[in-house]
Amino acid sequence: MAGTPGCPIFLLLLCAFGQVSPYSTHWKPTWPAYRLPVVLPQSTFNLAKPDFGAEAKLEVSSSCGPQCHKGTPLPTYEEAKQYLSYETLYANGSRTETQVGIYVLRSHEGQSSGKSRRKRQIYGYDSRFSIFGKDFLLNYPFSTSVKLSTGCTGTLVAEKHVLTAAHCIHDGKTYVKGTQKLRVGFLKPKFKDGGQGANNSRSALPEKMKFQWIRVKRTHVPKGWIKGNANDIGMDYDYALLELKKPHKRKFMKIGVSPPAKQLPGGRIHFSGYDNDRPGNLVYRFCDVQDETYDLLYQQCDAQPGASGSGVYVRMWKRQQQKWERKIIGIFSGHQWVDVNGSPQDFNVAVRITPLKYAQICYWIKGNYVDCREG
Repeated sequence: MAGTPGCPIFLLLLCAFGQVSPYSTHWKPTWPAYRLPVVLPQSTFNLAKPDFGAEAKLEVSSSCGPQCHKGTPLPTYEEAKQYLSYETLYANGSRTETQVGIYVLRSHEGQSSGKSRRKRQIYGYDSRFSIFGKDFLLNYPFSTSVKLSTGCTGTLVAEKHVLTAAHCIHDGKTYVKGTQKLRVGFLKPKFKDGGQGANNSRSALPEKMKFQWIRVKRTHVPKGWIKGNANDIGMDYDYALLELKKPHKRKFMKIGVSPPAKQLPGGRIHFSGYDNDRPGNLVYRFCDVQDETYDLLYQQCDAQPGASGSGVYVRMWKRQQQKWERKIIGIFSGHQWVDVNGSPQDFNVAVRITPLKYAQICYWIKGNYVDCREG
């Protein structure tokens, strides 16, 4: 394994993006085969305890649209290392910073061929679907959506891990109120007359759903999100990973590297979240991707505050296993007003899981890079 300290990050990305064309031999929309860089911790040091004084914001906005992002140079190797370094917050309030290195494996093993908008983010007719009934809510993929005690949504991505938006727990300067005692809520049936185990036949009929909460053990936030460490043009690093204190015992959805929008089935993405205007309901939606940059997907999926942090996913063919598989390819962040040919237009925005972000998040989950070589 060799570092490339003098190499611009775009060269790393060219190395990391060795892939198999998804349409070369199959008509099915197929997950590309990526070989990825490695993001490894280099040093960790303690930080002062935060004050947890920020107000939770359930949406973020930016005026930097697709053309603004496309005109921004890719980060250098040193900048990328800085952005991908991260803070870890523990349940006891202690905090550390970890600096990382970025590497490319050289061995042949496994090589493969201005304006603000109010809370509404609804475009024309409201195309969202509220998901009702335990037969849907408790089954995959809807069962992977969870609610954060700070008001956002998250997605189960491993036995003890939840992927969400960074702004749900950190405002870019400090952690939001309630993060030290952060909990994750799982929808469960609420039974009448003594609960599910009662002998009365009526007890098997759920009256409504309720949340069962699990405490968070620690959180990871990339330094690219924290102000003063990254470019301030947008939402590129608006993601965070939460580790629960105990396994959730549900099926989870794996993360994957975001393919180009033209390779997505029908050019569409999907996500489910706990929109604030439908309290207690899980809301599902899908829509076409309108534009993209290296780090962001621009779309007009209807959404409301509370949905931010939702995992954006697609279902594609997995050639190796010969089966269809859903993967999380992004995190819903918020909305942007964009000047399009002199006319204001707004988009909802998702942060794409790029090869480097995949390597980082996967390492947070697995604790080793060997299991993070294929996205």
